Amino acid sequence: MDIEDQMRNIANEIPEITVVNLVTWGASGAMIFGGVIPFIPQYRDIKRTSDADGFSIFVCLTLLVANTLRILFWFGKHFELPLLAQSIIMIFTMLVMVQLCVNVKNHSEIIAMRPHTLTDFDTEYFWKWTDFSSYIEFMLVFSTGMGFVTFLFVDTVFYVELIGFLAVFTEALLGAPQFWKNFQNKSTIGMSIKMVCFWTMGDVFKTGYFIVRQAPPQFYICGTMQVAIDISILSQVFYYKYHPQVPPKKAAQ
Repeated sequence: MDIEDQMRNIANEIPEITVVNLVTWGASGAMIFGGVIPFIPQYRDIKRTSDADGFSIFVCLTLLVANTLRILFWFGKHFELPLLAQSIIMIFTMLVMVQLCVNVKNHSEIIAMRPHTLTDFDTEYFWKWTDFSSYIEFMLVFSTGMGFVTFLFVDTVFYVELIGFLAVFTEALLGAPQFWKNFQNKSTIGMSIKMVCFWTMGDVFKTGYFIVRQAPPQFYICGTMQVAIDISILSQVFYYKYHPQVPPKKAAQ
């Protein structure tokens, strides 16, 4: 085969640039990086105010668990690579959010509280540890344990489908910790409304993407559930705005 034939083969392997392909590539790029965007305004708000009380750190736990399970699901049942890349990027993003929240809370304590770590095995302070390394250690233990189980049962259809469902179901509950946090505070102060709006737009897009790309049913069923929770949180924003239930002085902080 001469050089001309080799160049011709390479040219044939390069995808044709069409409107459909451009839209597909754009949608894939949005899927990969779109999940990170909602957390940018929340990150900036926490950084600016040095206050993380309005943001539920359990949102990070939800996404860390969900995306770890999704990666393990991929080994049993391959799905589109953009979704796999999204999970990897989201895990790193959530660890950055956790580190910020831990640092801010540690520096904002007027009276230093007793340190709480993973090795205390105190369920009352689960995912409320005062050192970032405890969160890393927990995720390493969780990932290693689930990875070992998946290695044993990767050829079992029921297990693979179950872990896939748990991955998307857990992600569908992403907004639940924030909804509960708002309900406990009787306020949405400290929560980035932009973040929730981005969640809603992203989840609507993501659910549509799952349907169009014929992703496994677990993806778009739980995507619809996720949109419903997002709308519920936005309803809290309007409810607590017109029916404030916190002292004016606290609301002004």
